[in-house]
Amino acid sequence: MPSAKSSGKGKVGGKVKSEDTKSTSRSTRAGLQFPVSRIHRMLRRANVSKRIGSGAPVYLAAVLEYLWPETAARDNKKRRINPRHLQLAIRNDEELSKLLGDVIISEGGVVPYINPALLPAKSKKQSLDSQEV
Repeated sequence: MPSAKSSGKGKVGGKVKSEDTKSTSRSTRAGLQFPVSRIHRMLRRANVSKRIGSGAPVYLAAVLEYLWPETAARDNKKRRINPRHLQLAIRNDEELSKLLGDVIISEGGVVPYINPALLPAKSKKQSLDSQEV
């Protein structure tokens, strides 16, 4: 006969929490500012996969936190990071560009580049005027 505490299914007990300890968020445990739990919830709702590991949202939050200072969203004082901001941040970062070289980001656009040969040449008068202070 099972005791009053156990439900009769499996082992009894588990980790006992003392009353004075406070729960810590997964973001705090990982040392991140981006919300790990929110990213995990969004991954589950987006039907990325049937199963999502516990480390996946932590890794994704860390990558987003790494990219955030480099994004155009921060430069333009936007609160949302859209695919265009991610595309520009990834392509301007040497290591991430190498890692994600073959990846196509939907709605990301292209990195602006103008061949220097196509730009108008400066005349000598303009260059001399610009040097005078």
